[in-house]
Amino acid sequence: MSKEVLIILASALGGIVVSVYIIKQQWRQYGLLFLVSALVGNGLCAIFVFLDFYSFPVRLFPNMTVMPVTAITTVFPAYVLVGVRYSPKRWPWKIPFYWGIVHVGMFLETYALTRTALIQYDFKWDLWDSYTWWWIYLLLFEWIGGRMVSPDNRRPISVRSFYFGRWAWAVFHFIVIVTIFLGGYYLGRVSG
Repeated sequence: MSKEVLIILASALGGIVVSVYIIKQQWRQYGLLFLVSALVGNGLCAIFVFLDFYSFPVRLFPNMTVMPVTAITTVFPAYVLVGVRYSPKRWPWKIPFYWGIVHVGMFLETYALTRTALIQYDFKWDLWDSYTWWWIYLLLFEWIGGRMVSPDNRRPISVRSFYFGRWAWAVFHFIVIVTIFLGGYYLGRVSG
């Protein structure tokens, strides 16, 4: 088994575990959100693949599809469910929360791009395009999830946790600072 197949399987398993845990909290609301986000994620990916923006040289089922359906159907909805369940109540505090989530996603995507054959950017696509679409996708589903999942079925991180020196402040600052540093390092390597 190649490194890529192991990453695909581990990602899918992780996405399933996280999704099942959250869906169990309120299966109708979170289950529907899971399905909608999986459909939209696969639809967007199919459009971008069709437009030759990127391709996926290694897939779990290479003869059946041109995109990683297993990852998009498990990992992306898991991200959405985590975001909707735990994002702070007020929008100004959702931004640093999603900033951390987007940066973790971009770190993983950059790793897949540079160290594996899982994804290849093609015609007019780069990391900035992916970064932008991570934000669009997650914020769109924060809004949709806010209508699908009732407030009593969400467990928002307390705003106080984002105050200076508290745990969320430390975790999200660590994520953003490290990934910005790594982004600069990556940019220096590819442009130097």
